[in-house]
Amino acid sequence: MEKFMQSFQTRMSKIAIKLDGNRYLSAIKNAFIAAMPILIVGSFFILLANLPIPAYAGFMRGIFGTGWQRIFNIPYNISMNLMSIYIVVEVANEMAGSYHLNKISAIFSAMAAFFVVTPMYTFKNGTLGIGIPMNNLSASGLFVAMIVSILAVEILHFVDKHGWKIKMPDAVPTNVSESFSSLIPLALVVIIFNLVRIIFEQTSFGSIQSFIFTNLQTPLTILGSSLPATILVLLIEGLLWSFGIHGANVVGSVMTPIWLALTAQNAAAFAAGKAIPNIVNYQFYNNFIKIGGSGATFGLCLLLLFFAHSKQFKAIGRLAIGPEIFTINEPIIFGLPIVLNPLMVIPFILNPIIMALVAYISMRIGLVPLTNGVNIPWTTPPIIAGFLVSGWRGAVLNIVQILISVAVYLPFFKTADKLAVDAENKKAAEEAAKQEVVGELKSAVN
Repeated sequence: MEKFMQSFQTRMSKIAIKLDGNRYLSAIKNAFIAAMPILIVGSFFILLANLPIPAYAGFMRGIFGTGWQRIFNIPYNISMNLMSIYIVVEVANEMAGSYHLNKISAIFSAMAAFFVVTPMYTFKNGTLGIGIPMNNLSASGLFVAMIVSILAVEILHFVDKHGWKIKMPDAVPTNVSESFSSLIPLALVVIIFNLVRIIFEQTSFGSIQSFIFTNLQTPLTILGSSLPATILVLLIEGLLWSFGIHGANVVGSVMTPIWLALTAQNAAAFAAGKAIPNIVNYQFYNNFIKIGGSGATFGLCLLLLFFAHSKQFKAIGRLAIGPEIFTINEPIIFGLPIVLNPLMVIPFILNPIIMALVAYISMRIGLVPLTNGVNIPWTTPPIIAGFLVSGWRGAVLNIVQILISVAVYLPFFKTADKLAVDAENKKAAEEAAKQEVVGELKSAVN
């Protein structure tokens, strides 16, 4: 068994390292992490526009008139509904950093490529103007944003590697020289993606956005919103964690774009007063599965804090409760430990799956409202998080899940606690015996 565990750990570590070190997945993951603050800020504005409190709505209507929600919808539009632009910028920035390219040139090239392939419409309303459909800049354009950014920087890297740049004399200021050196790469990017736009305009899809949304983004979001896919992701995450590999980071690099797209769909429906479409999304994963962090360890932390007999476990409980409230549970994962601990790995893997099933069924049958698409910080404490994304029934669901978490971990905790007490008693007895021998030797010497 020990050889099997070591072999499995080695193989899983290699896979995780390759995934985490993948230039493209790393750039996408870091881009979403960087964009999260603006998305969170925008989400709170949509929450303020739709608080289910009649007195609040009446108060705002009395001050700002019937269109009072517009004052909150505009900040929401420049965050969630422009999500793709932020992702274009940060993916290009990350990719340029990995290739040691000029980051500003990379960002400009990626943005130019993205806007070249994005459909624009001419409209006339008193004056002639050009508009870009906002849905192409929101979650619907996410996959185009990621793909175009990566390809644009790859073109820059190819040009840089072959030295196809205008080189200015050394006497020319650096900023001027760098500006001219980016002319050929940027021109090539624009030409290539303009050709891509022209080609897709001749097809039934009309644009690359429509093609990717139909053939890639929609199937992936449908798959990512399913319960079986969620359970599989949680199983992989738990297995990785059990060998000391940050499972949330590994699966997050793949699943975060999909889950955030689903979240944006919920936010758009919530803002429009329509039925919310998706049960599974980023909020479902963060606020109704990871109750206390990976492994849904909030219940385990309560057991350690209030019911442990082992001195070690009591100390871990006191140390862990502060971070655990804000869903940071590394003190438990590595301090208990759960990593490479066959006894505690079992509930650590099973508990998130149970949390997912309970939350999914509760929302499916209408006991709890679907999440409203509000992006709250992942460190938001349970119960408060449930309330913010699903109202008071979401808060109640979090309480029920914490109690279930306690029940799931309880038999494993009691066994581990007894083993720890036995080990402590044995160590104390050995220490006492050692002190007794030392005392007898001192007496004999005297």
